[in-house]
Amino acid sequence: MNKLLLMFCAVCLSLPLVVRAAPLPSDSVYRLPPLMLVDQQGQSFPLASLAGQPRLIGMFYGSCHMVCPLEIETVKKIQQQIARAGGKPMAVLLVSFDSQHDRLSDLRQLAREHQISAPLFQLTRVTEGDVGLLGGVLGISWRAQSDGSFVHNAVLTLLDDQGRILAHQDAQNPPEAVFIQTILAQQNGAR
Repeated sequence: MNKLLLMFCAVCLSLPLVVRAAPLPSDSVYRLPPLMLVDQQGQSFPLASLAGQPRLIGMFYGSCHMVCPLEIETVKKIQQQIARAGGKPMAVLLVSFDSQHDRLSDLRQLAREHQISAPLFQLTRVTEGDVGLLGGVLGISWRAQSDGSFVHNAVLTLLDDQGRILAHQDAQNPPEAVFIQTILAQQNGAR
C-alpha cells in the first residue's frame, strides 16, 4: 500500500502544473482583438499582457507639436499629484495612432525630450492589429490632414487591473481632483 501511495505521489509530482489566469471581464479593453505593441525601448508585447495592474492609457502621434506634448505633460502632472497625495506612480501607456510614421527612434527621442522612461511610462507604436478599435473604445478619434498632421482629441483613460474603464480625463486640461481620487482609490484596492 505504501509503495502504491508513493508511486501515485511521484506521478502527481511529475505532471506539469497548469495555472490558469481568471478570464478577463467582458468589458475589458484587453479583450479587444490582439494588438501587438513595441515601446521606446524596443520591447514588444501584446496589449492584453498588461492586465494585472491599473494604468493610464491614451493615444498620440510623435510629430504632434501641440496637443500630444500637452498630453504627456498632463500625465506628468497627474503623477506629481498622486505622489503628493501619498500614492504610487501610475503605469502609463500611450499608443501612437500614426505607427506608419512613428519609428522606434522617434519614440525614444520623444521620451528623452519629456524626461520619461519605461517601464513606468511606455510610448508605443502598433506592430500588428487595428489601432482604430482601441481608439474607438477609449473615445479617441483622429483624422489625417494633407500636411501629414492629424486633427484629434486627447483623452486619458484610467483602467483597472483587469482593463475596465474607470474614468476619463481630458488631457488638454489640468488634472481633475476626482480623476486623481479615482486613481488613489484604485491603488488602495477599491473597485
